[in-house]
Amino acid sequence: MTVPARPFEKTITATAADADELGHVNNAVWVRWIQDMATAHWEAAAPAEHQAAYVWVVIRHEIDYLRALLPGETVTGRTWVAEAPKGARFDRHVEFAGDDGKLRVKARTTWAILDKATGRPLRVPPEVAAPFLR
Repeated sequence: MTVPARPFEKTITATAADADELGHVNNAVWVRWIQDMATAHWEAAAPAEHQAAYVWVVIRHEIDYLRALLPGETVTGRTWVAEAPKGARFDRHVEFAGDDGKLRVKARTTWAILDKATGRPLRVPPEVAAPFLR
């Protein structure tokens, strides 16, 4: 999978609270960061009326842990959507690279859109998908 020319990016620095008993960032923290990246991208790209009407829920995480990250080290998270949605589902790619450029974690996550008013899933409206497929 190639990264698009302009993925959404966010820099994160690991803290001591993120470390597990081995001294590196805990797997559960990586999952939280993946979700944080998706949420930040939604908030940055979606118009306010879409944010008011819809909410996304994760239904699958597929994560490859490639290299450890230690407290005090920084990664750049990149996320993008490469393919059009399928019904209510939307796949998102996330990568975290260290200052050395080497990938630490990469993931593909699947999200479903819900109508906030009904709490029910719906097909992803084309106008909701459009800002993420550029």
